[in-house]
Amino acid sequence: MVIRHARAMLFCGVMACVHAAGADPSSATGRVVEKNQGFLPFADAPISYRSSELNDPVAKLEKRLERGELKLHYDSKHGYLKSVLDALHIAVSSQALVFSKTSFQYPQISPATPRALYYNDDVYVGQVHDGKFLEFVSFDPMQGAIFYVMDEHRDKHPRFERSEVDCIQCHVAPSTKGIPGVMLRSVFTKPDGTADGAAKSFVTGQESPVSQRWGGWYVTAKSGSQGAMATDPAGQYNTAAYLTGSSDIVALMVLAHQTQMHNWITLTNYTTRIVLADPKRSAEERQKQIEGSAEKLVRYLLFTNEVSLETPIVGTSDFAQQFTARGPRDSQGRSLRDFDLQKRIFKYPCSYLIYSEAFDAIPAPAKDYVYRRLFDILSGREQGPEFASLSSQDRRAILEILVATKPGLPDQWKQFVRDANQGLTSRARAGAAHLQP
Repeated sequence: MVIRHARAMLFCGVMACVHAAGADPSSATGRVVEKNQGFLPFADAPISYRSSELNDPVAKLEKRLERGELKLHYDSKHGYLKSVLDALHIAVSSQALVFSKTSFQYPQISPATPRALYYNDDVYVGQVHDGKFLEFVSFDPMQGAIFYVMDEHRDKHPRFERSEVDCIQCHVAPSTKGIPGVMLRSVFTKPDGTADGAAKSFVTGQESPVSQRWGGWYVTAKSGSQGAMATDPAGQYNTAAYLTGSSDIVALMVLAHQTQMHNWITLTNYTTRIVLADPKRSAEERQKQIEGSAEKLVRYLLFTNEVSLETPIVGTSDFAQQFTARGPRDSQGRSLRDFDLQKRIFKYPCSYLIYSEAFDAIPAPAKDYVYRRLFDILSGREQGPEFASLSSQDRRAILEILVATKPGLPDQWKQFVRDANQGLTSRARAGAAHLQP
């Protein structure tokens, strides 16, 4: 399936930041981006977005390269892409193909030569066919989205260059919750992939109707194609030019959830740090703002706004199997990464990003609130209409899975599960005794 004559955008402006900086990749310094120029949101304390103390996956990989612990291998067909994906533990099956002209390298992008995107829980990688640079968005636990590029030309010492000012111009917007983040956007384009500015656009998340998603994305599916613009991608582009011929519908469903989940986590982190650092706010004001942001995170985390699937979804690659295999699992073999794909994305509707370093880095006042709310909801104490989509079976399963697999949970969670299981055992014994002759 392919949705044509439309555009979707994840790396809006990532390559434009290279162009705007006016850097010459062949210069003596070898730099492809300029740093510390112009206005940068969140540059000051307490966020200090310009900080060089980063712990995102790309920053860690760059340090390994500098220490000589790892070498990236150049491929004449795909440049450094395969080596980088291996180093970052990103599956090729996550490939999604976009034919919108939304990059600095837009002359190379078209329906016949789409841009390829790959991702895991923490990193997004983009490559333009016959382009000059690889594009990266890598999530730091404290700073959120950090932007990098890598020169695609063969080099004895390939390196990642951080991009700041120009990338942030696109990546701090209402569609990213106002913080450095990522967005999945679907809008109409002209047949060559150029944006049609007069047409309506959509920011895609788990709450988006499937018929409004993936404008400009090639979408391959065995089942689940929806929308009046869906056609078969066969013959639209040269699949041999890419690592795989798939742009899997399941990978795109997960991508739609994950991009906004990243933004909610970062927003909660930023809000808490900013509020706590403001001496002019009263304790009540601080609490109200922190809890307001954290509450929205809780609701997205539990998929309370997810739209129901109109038809079952079946992909065309190994993405679903590879994603699910990454666990972790409880003693019953259950995982938050298990798919449903009949009426909703996941079998147990609680985001797997609860295991991420970014979630763990949420400051205590907000994270404590998140845990309190999650416990109230999953234990059944909270029965508000906002959580009506969660059945009692859903709540019990999610609670048990988290207690078994998520380190650092409050003791209250563990005690509740122990007491509940003990109660079930006691009732089972009483029932068995009653049946004795």
